[in-house]
Amino acid sequence: MALQNLAKHSQDLIDFIAASPSSYHAAFNVGQRCLELGFQPQDETKPWDARPGGHFLIRSGAVVAWYIPPTAGPQSAFRIIGSHTDSPGLMVKPQPEFSQAGFQQLAVEVYGGPILHSWFDRELTVAGQLVLHDGSTRLANTGPVGRIPNLAIHLYRQDEFTADRQTHLQPVLCTTAKNGSFMQLVADSAGVSPTDIAAFNLITADAQRGEIFGAKSEFLAAGRLDNLSSVFASLEALSLAVADYEGQNILVMAAFDHEEVGSASRTGAGGPLLSDVLQRTARALGADEEQRYQMLARSSCVSADAAHSVHPNYSAKHDPTHHPVLGGGVVLKINANQRYASEATTAAIWRKACAEAAVPVQDFVSNNAVPCGSTIGPITATRLGIPTVDVGVPLLSMHSAREMLALQDELWFSQALHAYLLS
Repeated sequence: MALQNLAKHSQDLIDFIAASPSSYHAAFNVGQRCLELGFQPQDETKPWDARPGGHFLIRSGAVVAWYIPPTAGPQSAFRIIGSHTDSPGLMVKPQPEFSQAGFQQLAVEVYGGPILHSWFDRELTVAGQLVLHDGSTRLANTGPVGRIPNLAIHLYRQDEFTADRQTHLQPVLCTTAKNGSFMQLVADSAGVSPTDIAAFNLITADAQRGEIFGAKSEFLAAGRLDNLSSVFASLEALSLAVADYEGQNILVMAAFDHEEVGSASRTGAGGPLLSDVLQRTARALGADEEQRYQMLARSSCVSADAAHSVHPNYSAKHDPTHHPVLGGGVVLKINANQRYASEATTAAIWRKACAEAAVPVQDFVSNNAVPCGSTIGPITATRLGIPTVDVGVPLLSMHSAREMLALQDELWFSQALHAYLLS
């Protein structure tokens, strides 16, 4: 089964991002794709199903999907792709509305590390999970309901203004209305009554769809490319790998929540989710404790998260000998202080997969004078002892409300991840 052409692959990515304004939507959409592929949902409260074929589970805003070939058993290993479903944004507070100076506004808290000024003057949707009084959940997505207006330049000196996280980031919803109108919008979008809602997890997202642009139509601008670009590429790779897989390894994609705030949650990479899936699968395949350790020791993991392209206007911020660029290929991320999990052995695994897929590889190393971010890679390697490599597609405007990638890199990423799963 061949990968789609660039145009189809790009449009599917745009559709996936548009349908995934929150981590909960992203996890749901991965689950829907799994159902289309014939994967079976796994109830964590029920006995573990290790029959040959595809399986998946959704835990709030995280999702894990795995494929068990007919030849799998205690002699197998796991081939894992890890990513994350969440992106920086503005999280809605429990008391969501307030009135000020004739306007009704949304009370929000900063989630993760967004580029704050990029959220001004954009039409914002509010999306996420509703928990009802009966214990069930619903997905909500209001469509464009809010905006954070900039202050007119006539009212301040241009070099004086710095956005205050508490007072300047509260979106305008409407002119003053009855308190509760926002929750009515949320409830309507989920097909429930406001009185049905017991609690919620809601976040803002740019309401504008992704747009292909550039003199050669080679770029994509969209929100949440960090890290839905990796979730989508992982899903494409797994979908293609299971179509004609003949090996004995168990193929896994895990998309965690809360990476942008440290991964320390039951749905984050620092929690037990991936370990639960691997251990219960191994046990259900008949592996005893010693054999489970052996299975993990034979395994490997690709931590798939967006990487930095060199910025042409700020090239001094980058290492002078490592300049990954948009359209130059997937990026292998390396850091001497273990902010990334890549090591020589896992880098070799990734380079081999890219060579088999005829995909170019670029290296990223931080400028010594500039802080380096991190990923789920070191967390996964530390918790499970599985050799891990950190990779991703290069972005510009990372953590902006609207980020930028090269479409060819995204297609190459799917191809390289596909080759890795089959290795």
